[in-house]
Amino acid sequence: MHDEKPNKYEALPIPTYEEAIGSSSRTPTPNLNSTNNETALPAEREGLLGAEARIPVPTRRAGYRPPPSVEDAPDRDSQELDTFLGQNASPRSSEDSEGEMVRREMEEMGIEDEPSGRRTQSAWGKRISSLGQSIRTRIPFRWKWKWRINLHIPEGVSSRIGWPRIDANFCIFLGRCFAMLLVMGIVYLLFVSDLFTNAAQRGQMFDPESVRLHVQGLADAGRIEAHMKVITATDHLAGTEGDYVLAQYVEGVFLSNGLEEVRKDQFDVYLNYPKKDGRKVEIVGNNGEVLWRAKIEEDLQYPERQQTPVFHGHSKSGDVNGPLIFANYGSREDFKRLYDSGIETKGAIAIVRYGGSQGDRALKVKAAQDVGFVGCIIYSDPADDGFVRGSPAPDGTMMPEDGVQRGSVSLMSWVVGDVLTPGFASTKDAKRISKENNPGLVNIPSIPLSWGDAKHLLDALKGHGHACPDEWKGGIPNIDYWSGDQNSPRVHIVNDQDEVEQQPIWNVMGKINGVEQREKSIIVGNHRDAWVYGAADPGSGTAVMLEVVRIFGDLMANGWRPLRTIEFASWDGEEYNLIGSTEYVENNMDKLRADAFAYLNVDVGVAGKNFRAAGSPVFRKSLLRALSRTSDQAQNATLRELWDKNNSQLEGLGAGSDYVAFQDMAGTSSLDFGFDGDFPYHSARDNLEWMQRVGDPGFLHHQVLAQIWSLLILEYADRLVMPFDISAYSASLTQWSIDLENWAENKGANQEGNPKWSTEPLREAVLEFATDAQTFEHWEEEWDRIVLGGGGFESAILAAHRKSHNTRMANFETHLLDLEEGGGIPNRTQFKHVVFGPQLWSGYDTAYFPAVRDAIEAGDWALAQQQVEKAASIIKKASKKLVGNPI
Repeated sequence: MHDEKPNKYEALPIPTYEEAIGSSSRTPTPNLNSTNNETALPAEREGLLGAEARIPVPTRRAGYRPPPSVEDAPDRDSQELDTFLGQNASPRSSEDSEGEMVRREMEEMGIEDEPSGRRTQSAWGKRISSLGQSIRTRIPFRWKWKWRINLHIPEGVSSRIGWPRIDANFCIFLGRCFAMLLVMGIVYLLFVSDLFTNAAQRGQMFDPESVRLHVQGLADAGRIEAHMKVITATDHLAGTEGDYVLAQYVEGVFLSNGLEEVRKDQFDVYLNYPKKDGRKVEIVGNNGEVLWRAKIEEDLQYPERQQTPVFHGHSKSGDVNGPLIFANYGSREDFKRLYDSGIETKGAIAIVRYGGSQGDRALKVKAAQDVGFVGCIIYSDPADDGFVRGSPAPDGTMMPEDGVQRGSVSLMSWVVGDVLTPGFASTKDAKRISKENNPGLVNIPSIPLSWGDAKHLLDALKGHGHACPDEWKGGIPNIDYWSGDQNSPRVHIVNDQDEVEQQPIWNVMGKINGVEQREKSIIVGNHRDAWVYGAADPGSGTAVMLEVVRIFGDLMANGWRPLRTIEFASWDGEEYNLIGSTEYVENNMDKLRADAFAYLNVDVGVAGKNFRAAGSPVFRKSLLRALSRTSDQAQNATLRELWDKNNSQLEGLGAGSDYVAFQDMAGTSSLDFGFDGDFPYHSARDNLEWMQRVGDPGFLHHQVLAQIWSLLILEYADRLVMPFDISAYSASLTQWSIDLENWAENKGANQEGNPKWSTEPLREAVLEFATDAQTFEHWEEEWDRIVLGGGGFESAILAAHRKSHNTRMANFETHLLDLEEGGGIPNRTQFKHVVFGPQLWSGYDTAYFPAVRDAIEAGDWALAQQQVEKAASIIKKASKKLVGNPI
């Protein structure tokens, strides 16, 4: 570049070689008064060359001084001897001396008599030269010393030494190369440190606390209510037109908020649907005449809309009749009591009430089938779900007299997902097993009824069998509860239905790709299908999830991206048998086991005011942190304060919602949460008006749930170190092993005649895990000290260690799966987790170490001991893999 300084100097003309060695014996002194000659350079004026030095040629570089010669004579007027660098020391003629001097002067200035064909310096060379000059001018210091070499060469030796001559151009070239390499090295170190790459990957940087405040502030109750109006506008049973239309609506919300890879995943599964006038419950006379017929259907809530008929999903088709017998809650213990009292049940029709000691309606039907009943009626007694406990809907939370609880009777704790494709995805070309004698289906017909219908049946039993004990008595007015027997009035049941073996259902999927570990996922799910209108179940969860999608869409629109991928899922077919989520897991099993870090599930989002959560213990720390940031406005307290006040705990997982396949089959740590309360469960009364008037007026709890859900997503998708609470898992395993031992003792452990049984291997395993958990979490403390204590800088090596730490943390749950050949719970090998899983006859209830408990319940103590030892071995291996020492 041109010199743009205000004082410019005109360079004096460079003399030719001939002019320089002309007739004069000395280079003529320039005319200092000439207007064509510039004033002497400052360095020269200051006599940098010495007082006795000759006046240099005008082209000599200011301030340049050649290295001193060993043979410099004190008398500078004597003849110059060219002894520098071993040249011949003999006197030269005047002409030779003058010529050599000029050459030396030209060499010192980098000037040579070049051939006329030589090319000028390239543009790239000029850039390198400019870069070197720029670097030199920016160095904030200068060397204050000079390196001088004094060679004391004996006289006469110097003439025999062939000293090399150094080309000034070569020195300049080496200097420039060194400067360029230095700059490249510095740039390389900066990029290797990830100082720039992390920021480039992340895009615009956001303060994590600001992001959390932003998502909390964005949650909008009005928008959630607007979604709810769409969701409850029509019934949307799985696989129906209403379900598909709602799937399109959810897909549109995903797309409009910028989710990536949005799609509908279709699976073809076994579903049943009631036929018009295809269900009957009648009391018949000896000649078959109808003495009474049940209404069965609920009152229409919207005369202009379709309303799902009353039926049981996955029930058995059939036309049966027999004497009516009341069996309380329909548990195995209740049926045993009938047997012990001498009441024959073979060929009879059972009537049982919902709830109680057997919460799973399918297991009520299964238990009745196993003792010889040919049909089963299940009703909602007001003592359990009606006016006895509170005000009925539509003005209260309990079931009204004509309210009916629909539901599935597939054996969820035996086979989960599509019952025709257990263990693999129900794609079009999948091999299917028969629905006849299917391990996931019951083999007798069943029908749900209201207590308004059931009172006629129970009243007909008066005087037959035995009067029921107090614990068997319900709350229907003017009814004396009797057991009935083989002489009871006969009841006729008809259950005629459409059964479709490959009915399409649709999961709606969308994601936000992460920037650091894109392959690792936090999965966020809620099921979309409902028995009727489904305001609480599952519409509250669906509406909140759509608001959460909008919140994260807003973050993306502002340039934010998570560290790990967030996947949103709207499951279908949950109400039948957790079908949509299970088929997804079976279709992506290897990927989920390798890369799914967490699954956050909301089913019934809001049915009351009490926050509840169930899940893997790893979520304890992050859950409490989210609750501390959110408040219940009506109670003027944080949810953490209310949680502690109610002595709430993170509960264990049973088999009641879409987390089952993730937790128990894929080994993905799962959390299920929401606001709990009574509501007209699986009834047409669970609708928009009930939610607006009774369930959550103003949708304030929906808004808080959106905040909690968003905060939990940020915890696991965007914290550098994932906040899994490994210590909490260790403490829980210790307690659960103690509980198992106490439970087994009550079941007759080590009684005479039984094999020896001990939980010692399990106790040893959980103690080892406690030690490894402390070691593992110590690394997090070190990371905090180094990174957070060092101003937030994280080296590439430390970042790699952190990612490995996160992966091992998430994989701990996966390593608790029994994946050996034929592994899993015996006879129910879909369920692989050695700690979590449904017990054979517990259904929705929480059960720890289910394989051990199943064996004890069956009285097989040898198998129970084998399962204890297997669980202990798997826990030990998972613990060592956690700390990086696989065994």
